[in-house]
Amino acid sequence: MGSRNRSRDSMRVKLFWIWVVIGVVSWDVVDGSELLHVNGTEFPYLEYYGVSHVSNPVMVGLTLITSAGAKGAVCLDGTSPGYHLHRGYGSGANSWLIQLEGGGWCNNVRSCVYRKTTRRGSSKYMEKQLPFTGILSNKAEENPDFFNWNRVKVRYCDGASFAGDSEDKAAQLQFRGQRIWLAAMEDLMSKGMRYAKQALLSGCSAGGLASILHCDEFRGLFPRTTKVKCLSDAGLFLDAADVSGGRTLRNIYGGVVNLQGVKPNLPRMCTNHLDPTSCFFPQNLIASIKTPLFLLNAAYDAWQLQASLAPSSADPHGHWRQCTLNHARCSASQIQFLQGFRNQMLNAIRGFSSSRQNGLFLNSCFAHCQSERQDTWFADNSPTIGNKAIALAVGDWYFDRAAVKAIDCPYPCDKTCHNLVFHE
Repeated sequence: MGSRNRSRDSMRVKLFWIWVVIGVVSWDVVDGSELLHVNGTEFPYLEYYGVSHVSNPVMVGLTLITSAGAKGAVCLDGTSPGYHLHRGYGSGANSWLIQLEGGGWCNNVRSCVYRKTTRRGSSKYMEKQLPFTGILSNKAEENPDFFNWNRVKVRYCDGASFAGDSEDKAAQLQFRGQRIWLAAMEDLMSKGMRYAKQALLSGCSAGGLASILHCDEFRGLFPRTTKVKCLSDAGLFLDAADVSGGRTLRNIYGGVVNLQGVKPNLPRMCTNHLDPTSCFFPQNLIASIKTPLFLLNAAYDAWQLQASLAPSSADPHGHWRQCTLNHARCSASQIQFLQGFRNQMLNAIRGFSSSRQNGLFLNSCFAHCQSERQDTWFADNSPTIGNKAIALAVGDWYFDRAAVKAIDCPYPCDKTCHNLVFHE
């Protein structure tokens, strides 16, 4: 019986990694030349969310914001944006958690036109139901502090972290992320969020960047008496040199900002003294955000390793290929390079972490997005720093139970990591 269970678990793990490579971290994210998809097929959400660790996750239906079209708040292809809302109850009836979906960016017409044919650019392709796990779970044993809140997942279909506002008529592309953000917030306010006593804006990956970009806007929706904070999971994208000395991610971000008309929606505190592309990088924003903010990030972010630090365009001979798929195959010099990346991350958060109101959980894992997956958010073997799981660290910070400034020792000291290992 034990071997059969192990075999079943092994198969689940394999299916999950296939899904990660093809779907979420898909990296349907960078310019057209870097797109990774297999016949346009994606595996179900269930594997990504670590649902094999969850008993009967609640499935939450999609609500389209049909009134958004009149405001020009539409997905890339002109369809209505949407969200999934699961109502809170009891002590959480007047508390709201907003999770902004991630899924990379599109930085040129080609990649944005492709994106229109996926759930990342059109509500026609969005799942009608999603499992709510991790920080969205409705079970106290899986999500001790937020299980009975009103929990919302706002779908991502613009390709610029909910920040663009322009169009390309010739290519029939609508870049309306900022309007989608405003329309979603307006719709949720009309459904009771305006009465919130507590609110938390969260997001993972490109949604984690969006939660930073919109953090102070979110605070502004509520009276001063409402407790409002923000959480960015895997959103600390660095303006770092890639393995060839180039700036892969800066080039991508430059395309996103220019194509999608992002500049007017970036914080003026930043654009007054830096170029717009620099102001799309969190490291240039986080110190000036007034609202309490929590950064949850892997020091060796798996997405940044594959798509920013060592993409094929910067590694034409494939010297980094095995390392990006499995950290155990990295050479000593490659690990040294990655330690340098971690040091850049520590430098980027230095000023931010000195503020008493901010929180930090920076673990030394090869991972990406740890709040939505049940096994990394809160489970028997979840990643920890100082014996504290991510869910408890975030809860302690949100409810002011303790200051949380958790920074892991460098790789390979952490034995609790759920490291991402990809298969070719």
